[in-house]
Amino acid sequence: MPNRTASTDAPILDVLTERWSTRIFDGSAPIDEQALQSALEAARWSPSASNTQPWRFIVARRGSASHTAVVESLLGFNRAWAADAAALVVFVATTEQDGKELRWATYDVGQAAAHFTVQAHANGLSTHQMGGFRAADIATAFSLADDQRAITVMAVGPLGDVESASDDLRAREDAPRERRPVAESILIDD
Repeated sequence: MPNRTASTDAPILDVLTERWSTRIFDGSAPIDEQALQSALEAARWSPSASNTQPWRFIVARRGSASHTAVVESLLGFNRAWAADAAALVVFVATTEQDGKELRWATYDVGQAAAHFTVQAHANGLSTHQMGGFRAADIATAFSLADDQRAITVMAVGPLGDVESASDDLRAREDAPRERRPVAESILIDD
């Protein structure tokens, strides 16, 4: 397996350069509960506009009916590998509070997911966020309120054995990590 450490244009924290999104999870190892709780705690302490904390989490451990329901909501290739994750966490945005739209809710939920990811990696868990799922299936399966919307599903758990993975999965794991240069992302830099 190639070195997965990101090549950065400026120094950043090791936990960020070493974090990457695997699709190969150990399908028999249980979730490290302490590491999972720490990741959820990091998500809880992420910033939010006006401290609204619009995030909610569905934590579905492998073997549970909840895990099965989340897997059944996944689309395409995600279904082929994500079921092996020890847990699937759905990040849900509450989009209203006191009858007012929380237009920043999805941004805040994204921050919660990012904090979760970094803490999980720091504690030895692998993660992979997915947008390829049917949000309506999640809403139905978990009786989400009208003002709640599933934003992303994150696979989390111990890394699996890359050598025993399918050729398609190995090819994706072995692909170089690439990002456009930061200069191409900056619209204005006065």
